[in-house]
Amino acid sequence: MSEAWRRLPKYRIGYRTLKTALGAGISIGLARFFDLDFYSSAAIITILCISVTRRHSLIVSWARILACVLALLLSASLFELIGYHPVSLSLFLLLFIPLVVVLKIQEGLVTSCVILLHIYVLQEFSWTIFLNELYLIIIGVGVALCMNLYMPSDEKELRKYRREIEKNISNILNELATYLREGNEDWDGKEINESVQVLKDGRRLASRSINNQLIRFENHYYHYFLMREKQFEVIERMMPFVSVLHANSPESQKVARFIEELAKAVSPNNYVAYFLGELAEIRNDFRKLELPKSQQEFEERSNLSYILYELEQYLLIKDRLWNEVDKTDLKAAE
Repeated sequence: MSEAWRRLPKYRIGYRTLKTALGAGISIGLARFFDLDFYSSAAIITILCISVTRRHSLIVSWARILACVLALLLSASLFELIGYHPVSLSLFLLLFIPLVVVLKIQEGLVTSCVILLHIYVLQEFSWTIFLNELYLIIIGVGVALCMNLYMPSDEKELRKYRREIEKNISNILNELATYLREGNEDWDGKEINESVQVLKDGRRLASRSINNQLIRFENHYYHYFLMREKQFEVIERMMPFVSVLHANSPESQKVARFIEELAKAVSPNNYVAYFLGELAEIRNDFRKLELPKSQQEFEERSNLSYILYELEQYLLIKDRLWNEVDKTDLKAAE
């Protein structure tokens, strides 16, 4: 029994679960305190309105309020005109669903149905009932908005993703340099798949962090992971050309030393100008070489030239980011 218990997945209560539980309790308590009919629905509305981000919560809350008010008025008109029958309910939904989609407030559809069914169950409509339902909406949505004001900081996790991708890119560059220097083919390439996932997760988390900001909409981490994605694409384009080179040429050794130096400087800091200068010197040295004496030497020189071109693109991607984004934001990611 104890062994089976240990194998069960660990139960973890997240902050969103806590907010949902606390918000539902507060909503139902307030609705009951004000002696509202169907007071339990306030808790349902709060549960439906708890969102992942502050901005989404704010937008969706307005959509739900508008959709609920619209549902109240439309259902009252339709039910009083046709009668409180299942056919009336179906007809209402046939009209209401396209309407909320056209008005772009479809997030409030489920919440509206909760309110709508109260009218259907009561089999009547009055302004007292209208106000009761309106108060339920205000309490349910209002408590959810208050709960969503708290969003835990993603800074620690974003820093972790940043360190992981920097480590992986550094390792990949070192492996490329080792291949150019020694022709070593023992590398399993696991950092490539890891980098794809880390970049995906990091950018998604950075995007969520932006949506938790109600005033400022920029995020240095989002731009940072976007930059690393583009740099990673450059590395992937460069790898096939590295794999066909021979390790014994002086030119490949020189490029290997440059890549090794570049691998040591993978960080948010801006060393682009220095490396572009180093790259220009290597190209200048290549120009001074004698013309290739064989087809193999010509192809090797051509591949090395392409690698230098891609390394330049790798550096320019970061240089463009540094110029486009506020430097104080970039330094905050260090």
